[in-house]
Amino acid sequence: MSSTNLVRALSFGSLLVASAATVAQSQSSATDPRLLILSKNEQMLSIVDPATLEIVGRVATGPDPHEVVASDDGTRAYVSNYGGGTYNTLTVIDLVNQKSLGTIDLGALRGPHGLHYLGGKVWFTSEVAKVIGSYDPATSKIDLILGTGQDGTHMVYAFPDMSRLVTTNVGSGTVTIFEKRAGPRPSWAAMSFPAGERVEGFDVSPDLKQIWAASAVTGNIMITDVASKSQMALAAGVQGANRLKFTPDGKLVLVSSLGGGPGPGGASLKTPRLTIIRASDREVVKRVDIGTGAAGIQIPPDGARAYVACSPDNYVAVVDLKSMAVVGRIDAGKNPDGLTWTAIPRR
Repeated sequence: MSSTNLVRALSFGSLLVASAATVAQSQSSATDPRLLILSKNEQMLSIVDPATLEIVGRVATGPDPHEVVASDDGTRAYVSNYGGGTYNTLTVIDLVNQKSLGTIDLGALRGPHGLHYLGGKVWFTSEVAKVIGSYDPATSKIDLILGTGQDGTHMVYAFPDMSRLVTTNVGSGTVTIFEKRAGPRPSWAAMSFPAGERVEGFDVSPDLKQIWAASAVTGNIMITDVASKSQMALAAGVQGANRLKFTPDGKLVLVSSLGGGPGPGGASLKTPRLTIIRASDREVVKRVDIGTGAAGIQIPPDGARAYVACSPDNYVAVVDLKSMAVVGRIDAGKNPDGLTWTAIPRR
């Protein structure tokens, strides 16, 4: 073989190797979008294909699973084992191989509930200790604990730059905002604001300018301006409110209700199960009856659908956000609640 032909052969072979490597890398980096659903009664996490609404995997979660988040790379899920303060663990799940990896012992931080994954860390609440905590999977350590001084520290949200943290405190009826102070030493300012009795579900607007928090008793939504801390109460008629979520584009706000709940004076109130509000003028667009009660809400990044856990009815409703109608159901075990969205790497 001539030297010219040899060079050509080697070059062609190198091209084939490079192409094969590129294909292999592409295949290894491919992911599948998945909806994760917790069943509290069955103590199980269901992994759902949103295209078919079929369950493609199930993994045990440990006792009383309430909320779930996934790591940014889609390989891990973290589940809070709540128990109203009985338990003090987070269960770790390998989403790729669909198996439990055991638990994280939170020590004295009992009653973990709300979860948020950001910056490679798991942010969580502890109702008994009245704190927000941060767990670092890389070091297997809790690296931050901030006290609210409020009863029932329940849900948590971390701002993208981690300069602010927000939580609702169900027992105190307040929202607490932590703001990181500038300086060489870690330091946080904590401010608590009234938000109505039994406030639980809340969200931060996608532009990070407002906090919306719903009171289960009054049915009002307290809107707090992040910069000025000024507040206004929106009479939204969402008695029994459980969760509140903005759509990714910030145009709509969804509020789920587990039931009417007690009103002023102890009277029982009735309410539709899912309320959809237009954020721009704060008007109710539609109230959707999706069952006898609704809890967890998850909206994928494309904002086309909402998945709503109808806990008393033992299914998750699929709501089309264009028609604002129920278009499907997912049977993922008894008493579904916590939901999250992720993209899981293919094996």
